[in-house]
Amino acid sequence: MTTQNASDAYSKFIANLQRFIESKATSNFILGVIICNALVLGLETSKVAMQHGGYWLHLLDQAAVIIFVIELSIKLIVYRLSFFKNGWNVFDFIIVTVTLLPFGEGASVLRALRIVRAFRLISVVPSMRLVINALISAIPGLMSVIALLSLVFYVGAVMATVLFGEQFQDWFGTIGDSLFSLFQIMTLESWSMGIARPVMEKFPLAWLFFIPFILCTSFAVLNLFIAIIVNAMDDVQRADRESEKSNDDILDELKVLRTEIAALKKKY
Repeated sequence: MTTQNASDAYSKFIANLQRFIESKATSNFILGVIICNALVLGLETSKVAMQHGGYWLHLLDQAAVIIFVIELSIKLIVYRLSFFKNGWNVFDFIIVTVTLLPFGEGASVLRALRIVRAFRLISVVPSMRLVINALISAIPGLMSVIALLSLVFYVGAVMATVLFGEQFQDWFGTIGDSLFSLFQIMTLESWSMGIARPVMEKFPLAWLFFIPFILCTSFAVLNLFIAIIVNAMDDVQRADRESEKSNDDILDELKVLRTEIAALKKKY
């Protein structure tokens, strides 16, 4: 009986922990801690803020770390190994673990990594998780577009190097220089006055190369990225709505069963 009572008490304790860690209030509290911690880490980059409140900023940062560790510890106790079956739990675990790495006074890179805790907003806010899930589901389609874009870039870089490399060594002297210049042209950043027009002063027909390249990359291929991501977002939202509808149907069926069971108990 003693062993059974201890087992029941432990099960009840775990159930209470699970209700606590999954509650809306706890989720909102963690969300607030993440936002506050991101603000604190931003203020720590200000010399004025550190002079006037450096001690308290450091204290708040340490408090946030303790809260994150406690949260993950509770989840590990509740879910045990199944904790790592959830990708978002693994994401949180990695983020917190990375920012707990020891660093010295000179390890500015490791200190800078503390701000990655702000990425935990992605796992806490459902709408952000939806966006990330859509991006992940869009990866296969995006890879095809990336392959097409890479082919266009490579062909364009070879052509630009052959055509303009001799006169414009800085922009098109090598394949690497041409790829970088073409990337700038694709983004439409100073492509006309910065690159195209100076080249056209030496090669008047260079517009026959630049304009088709811009039309192909900026207005055609890049729009395929947007189309694939929008389509993936729509699919993920549809799947999420269907999942919610399925859960509602299950709850309705459970309510009906409970009502029938209660009626049978009264009858017999």
